[in-house]
Amino acid sequence: MSKITSTKSLLAGAISLFFCATAPMAFANNDLPDLGTAAVNTFSLEKETIYGDAYMRVIRSSAPMLNDPVLSQYLTELGNKLVAHATGVKTPFYFFLLRNDEINAFAFFGGHVGVHTGLFLNADNESQIASVLGHEITHVTQRHLARSLEAQDKSSTATIVGMLGAILLTIASPQAGMAALATTQALSTQAKINFTRAHEKEADRIGMQILVDAGFDPNGAADFFAKLATRYRFTSKPPQMLLTHPLPESRITEARNRATQYPHRYVPDNIDFQLAKARIQVRFSSYSEEAALALFDKQLRKRTYTFKNAALYGKALALFRTKHFDEAEEIIDNLLKEDSNNLFYIDTKTDLLVQREATDEAIKFLETQHELKPFSQVINTNLAHVYIEADKATQAIPLLEELIFLDKQNQLPFFLLSDAYKKTGNKAMEHFVNAESMALGADYKGAIDQLNFAYRLSQEKPLQLARIEARIRQFKQAKSAIEALQ
Repeated sequence: MSKITSTKSLLAGAISLFFCATAPMAFANNDLPDLGTAAVNTFSLEKETIYGDAYMRVIRSSAPMLNDPVLSQYLTELGNKLVAHATGVKTPFYFFLLRNDEINAFAFFGGHVGVHTGLFLNADNESQIASVLGHEITHVTQRHLARSLEAQDKSSTATIVGMLGAILLTIASPQAGMAALATTQALSTQAKINFTRAHEKEADRIGMQILVDAGFDPNGAADFFAKLATRYRFTSKPPQMLLTHPLPESRITEARNRATQYPHRYVPDNIDFQLAKARIQVRFSSYSEEAALALFDKQLRKRTYTFKNAALYGKALALFRTKHFDEAEEIIDNLLKEDSNNLFYIDTKTDLLVQREATDEAIKFLETQHELKPFSQVINTNLAHVYIEADKATQAIPLLEELIFLDKQNQLPFFLLSDAYKKTGNKAMEHFVNAESMALGADYKGAIDQLNFAYRLSQEKPLQLARIEARIRQFKQAKSAIEALQ
């Protein structure tokens, strides 16, 4: 057996072992299939799922992921609206936000689509954001990355081994792994193979069809392209998005011409997009407290807003940030009178109630909303948080377990569930949940330590001991497999 074949077999086996060892057993049996030591260069959808999940764990451990339930639910609903009109969808999609003012979005194995907050800061309307998401969705449905890596692998087998090995090294040693990703031939090649000219054209064409079918303005793509081209035409350092998605003049022209092939229709902007943008501007951007407040004061004074209520919402968030809580609550109460079911307003109202320690009022407010929207990530996360704040943690636990069951990739419910178990005095489960959260971020050493603590505190519970023992074995096997690749 050649050295490269041996390395490929080890890598495939390690990745397979890695994922069998990291399914959150406490809440659901979602183990991915064991692919054994099959050759890496045959990219099945199962392997794409495994590699995508691996990279997602690296991102959780090393990138500024945004665990904001309101923005997450908005982005997920927008993404799913587009996916519903895509063809060739073979994997679930998972949309997530990174706190980064840089303009960028990217897609990788397993239907993962990452969006920088900077994309919202620079878009004018929802159709522009949707055009970018439609493009990235197409990269996934057309399996561009898998096709490119397979083509590369035919001429350089070490390329894929180098890239996936560097990803796994990052899990074991973030600093060394990120250095490997930055210097490996695989990553330098990735910029070339991720988005070849043919793939970009295909993503533009199919992405626009998705955009139109989902009810958005086909001009959203060209408008956003043109905006970026104008802003960065003379800059020496273009945004990351333009490095991975080159923007020659012909591409803008093609987008304009393609948009004219669709019947003209008026597509009104969505206030939820403007609310999401305002939330990012105030809470998750480089704006200072004073600058954020001045921004929305100016919009309201000069009437330069798209929606007045979105500008008022932004001002309320800025007032909250500057500790003018009474003024902020007055604005939010007035907004709720106009739209009592708006999740952006509900979330901020909850923050204001918790800030003034009105937890009973907050619980009553959110329980009413929960009856109307029993599966809302925003409502259930907020309600669980308030239960914990009000020393009613036992009521938070089933809500959080349901959130984890519905979205096993979201770390926020794990963090809250750990707090809930701490409040109830269940130290064993607190450590167990901490271990699952650490595994999501690929911290196996920390996860094993937490499980050892849980084991020592579970001596009177045989079934719990057996589950913890199994989990420790799985995490140790995953850790050893990764170390073997270094």
